Amino acid sequence: MEMIEYLNILTPKRILFVILGVLIMICLATSFYTVEADEIAVVLMFGKSVRQAQPGLHFKLPLGIERAISIPVRKVFKEEFGFRTLRAGVRTEYDTRDFGEESLLLTGDLNIADVEWVVQYKIKDPKKFLFSIRDPQRALRDLSESVMCRVIGDRTVTEVLTVGRIEIAAEVEQYLQTLLDLYETGLDVANVTLQDVNPPEKVKAAFNAVNEAKQEKERLINEAWREYNQLVPKSKGLAQQQISEAEGYALKRVNQAQGDADKFNAIRTEYQNAKEVTRQRLYLEAMQDFLPQVKEIYIIDDKANAPIPFLQLKD
Repeated sequence: MEMIEYLNILTPKRILFVILGVLIMICLATSFYTVEADEIAVVLMFGKSVRQAQPGLHFKLPLGIERAISIPVRKVFKEEFGFRTLRAGVRTEYDTRDFGEESLLLTGDLNIADVEWVVQYKIKDPKKFLFSIRDPQRALRDLSESVMCRVIGDRTVTEVLTVGRIEIAAEVEQYLQTLLDLYETGLDVANVTLQDVNPPEKVKAAFNAVNEAKQEKERLINEAWREYNQLVPKSKGLAQQQISEAEGYALKRVNQAQGDADKFNAIRTEYQNAKEVTRQRLYLEAMQDFLPQVKEIYIIDDKANAPIPFLQLKD
C-alpha cells in the first residue's frame, strides 16, 4: 500500500525535475577546478589543448567537454644516474644494486671512469611536456647519458677524476638543454652535478697508488723549488755584495793613485819653478815626519873628533 502511494507521488513531472537537479549538480561539480600555486593547468577540449590556466579557481565546460591537467611547473625534479637514493635525510640510504651500465664511461685516453651524476630540471612548457613527446622523463635520461658519454669521451681520465669536473658538468648542462629544446620536451635543466667520480672498483687500488706517487712527486718538486727560492736569491745577494765591494775597492785605489799622481805632478811643477826652495821644503817635511819616530839622535860634525852632546829634542 505504501509503495503504491510512493509511486503515485513520483509523477513524470517530478521525475523530470529530479533528473534535471542531478544534472545541474553534476555540471556544477565538473565545471570548476583549482590550480595550485606551483602549477599551471592545461585545459583540453575533446583532447585538444585550448588554453592554460594560472593558479587559482577557474571555470571549464562540464560533463567532460573540457578537462584540466595540472602541471607542477615550479617544482624541481631530479634524475639520478649510476646510483639511486632510497631515503634522503641525515643518513641518506642508497640502493645497493649495481648501476654500472649507466655510470661506466670511456674517456678520451681509452680509460674507464665510474661517473655518478644528478640532473635537476623543471617543466617550462606544459603544452610541449604533455603533447610533443611521449615520455619526457625517459627522453631526458637517454639524452643525459648520451651527452655525458660524449663529453667524457673528449677528456682524459685525469681530467675527469680531478680538475675537470666543474667544466664537464657545465658542458653537459649546455648540450643537454640544447637537445631538450630541439626535441621540444618542454623541460628546462636547472643543474647538472657530478655526484661522485672514481676509477672502476677493480683498478681503484692501482689508481690510488698512482695518485699517491704523483702527489709524492709534486711534494718533492715543491720542496726543491722552495730550496731553490731560498738559496739562489741568497747566493745572488752575496755575489752582488762581493761585486759591489770589489768595485768600491777598485774605485778607491784608482782615486788614490790618481791623487798621488796629481800630487807628484804638482810637486814636480813647483820643483821646476823653484828647485832649491822645493828641495828644502821636501827635506823639512821629511824630517818632520821622520824625527818623531827616532828614539835617540846624535849629531856628528866631520871636523870634530868627538860627538856633540845628546840633544833633548823630545817634549
